[in-house]
Amino acid sequence: MVLFDILCHPLWAVSTALLGLVVRLQRRARWDPQSCAVRLAGKTAIVTGANTGIGKFIALDFARRGARVILACRSESRGTEALNEIREKTGNSDVHLRLVDLSSLDSVRDFAKGILEEEKALHILVNNAAVSDLIKRSAPARIVTISSVNHKKGEVDFSHFRGENLLGHMDQIYNHTKLHNVICTNELARRLKETGVTANSVHPGVVMTEVMRHYSFWIRCLFNVIGFFFFKSPEEGAVCPIYCAVAEELEGVTGKYFDSDCSLVLPAPLAQDAALAVKDFEVCERLTSKL
Repeated sequence: MVLFDILCHPLWAVSTALLGLVVRLQRRARWDPQSCAVRLAGKTAIVTGANTGIGKFIALDFARRGARVILACRSESRGTEALNEIREKTGNSDVHLRLVDLSSLDSVRDFAKGILEEEKALHILVNNAAVSDLIKRSAPARIVTISSVNHKKGEVDFSHFRGENLLGHMDQIYNHTKLHNVICTNELARRLKETGVTANSVHPGVVMTEVMRHYSFWIRCLFNVIGFFFFKSPEEGAVCPIYCAVAEELEGVTGKYFDSDCSLVLPAPLAQDAALAVKDFEVCERLTSKL
C-alpha cells in the first residue's frame, strides 16, 4: 500500500512528467537541418521508403532545398499521398514517384534500369546502392545507408544467407542485417574511393515509426506513451541521414558510421574488419546475381 500511495501522489506524477519532458528535449541532435543553408538545385536525389516515417522527412528536406526528388516506394497509393504532401508543403513540383519492391531483386533491377534510362544524373542516394554507375558519373555524390546501433549485437554467419541457423529471438535477424548494412557500406566506400562518391552509414535513433501498426491496440498504446518521452519522431530521426547527405563539412568523408546525434563514432569491431568486409560484399554480390 505504501508503494501504491507513493505512485498515486501528485508530486510523483509531476516529477515523472518533468523528467519525461527533460528527456524529450535532450533527444535533439547537435545539428539542425533548418540552420543549414545548403541548396540542392540541379541535384537529383533518390530516397527509398519515402512514403512514410524517416524516408518521407528526408525527401521533404531535399525537396525544400530545391532538389529533383524521386520517391522509391512499394505502395502506389501511399506513395502518391506522400508525393502530393511534399509538393504542397515545399512548392517543389519536381518530386516524382517510382515504384519498387525492395524485397524483390527483379523489382529492384527494373527500378534501377528505369532510373538509368530516365535520369541524367544522381547525386544523393539514400539506402539504395543499385544505381552506383549513374551516381559515379554524377560525382561529387553521396550514398547514405540507414543502419542501427543494434548492429553491435549482430553476428556474421554466411549460413544465414542460406536460411540456416537463423533465430528470430529478440530481433537477432534484424541485428544481423544492420551489421551487414554497415560492413557493406564500408566496403562500398573503399571501392568508390577516388571516384568522388562517398558512402556512410547512420544510426537514426530509436524512432516512432509505423513498425508497430500490426500489433494489438494496447501494445501500440503502451509503445506510443513510452515513445512520446523517450523515442524520436520520424522528423527527428531524419536529421542524421540528412546531415550525412547535405552537410558541407562532410564533403569527402566516406566509410564512416554516425550516431543519432550526428557525431562520428566507431561501429562494432566486426564492421571495422576490412578483410571481412571484402568477403561479405563478394558473397552478397554472388547471391544477388543468382536471384
